[in-house]
Amino acid sequence: MTRDKSKPKSQTVLFIDDESPWLDAIRMAVQEASFKVITADSGEAALKVLKRKKPDLIMSDVRMPFMNGFDLFEKVKSDPRLKSVPYVFMSSIDDLDAKRTAREIGADDYVEKPINSEDVKRIVLDLLMRFKRV
Repeated sequence: MTRDKSKPKSQTVLFIDDESPWLDAIRMAVQEASFKVITADSGEAALKVLKRKKPDLIMSDVRMPFMNGFDLFEKVKSDPRLKSVPYVFMSSIDDLDAKRTAREIGADDYVEKPINSEDVKRIVLDLLMRFKRV
């Protein structure tokens, strides 16, 4: 069976957030846009997912228990297989220090929550296009 070359490959986005209602809302919004969605509710869970699957984009909450988004970012970027995957931080806290830290450590973007479903689809598509993943 051959794959139709004219149809674009479905992109995979990994969302990491310790708030399950937020993950559910993101999953529903992005799946409607025909992206594959993987979610993890902690940094540790995300690392397990990343051992099995390399996503096209990672969006991670900053403030999570046990392993925050910055610690997870360092682990992801130290893995040669994942180093080139665009990594975007999300936070409901308008925190200038967090934004500065994200920029300093090399994050690809920083998005403030809450984001409505249309914004989530637009942001993900924009990011995938910006990083030539679409």
